[in-house]
Amino acid sequence: MSIVTEFKEFAMKGNVLDMAVGVVIGGAFGKIVSSLVGDVVTPMIGKAVGGVNFKDLAISLGTDPAGAPILVKYGMFLQNIFDFVIIAAAIFMAVKAINRLKTPPPPAADPAPAPDVVLLGEIRDLLKKQ
Repeated sequence: MSIVTEFKEFAMKGNVLDMAVGVVIGGAFGKIVSSLVGDVVTPMIGKAVGGVNFKDLAISLGTDPAGAPILVKYGMFLQNIFDFVIIAAAIFMAVKAINRLKTPPPPAADPAPAPDVVLLGEIRDLLKKQ
């Protein structure tokens, strides 16, 4: 089997195509939610706490030999935490909505009782008759 044939079989498997579609849609969805967080939610939170822009929050540790400031940008860290929490919540809500749309599996039939349970039931019935 040639390498091209093997690759074709691999690439045409359902799981690989589903995963590729999921990655592309997930990337686009991530951009949308990141924009929601960065352009809508964070400015409102910044305004609510006194006009703070989270991306600008940093602690200066001094300067490097070239004179550039050395900063611990904890504001970007906070921004990324907001992004993660909101993206995770949005994905959770989307998956929950999709799961509601799926049809539930048919109820499973009651399994037949075990032979010893049937035998004990017969013994009980015979004792009731006596």
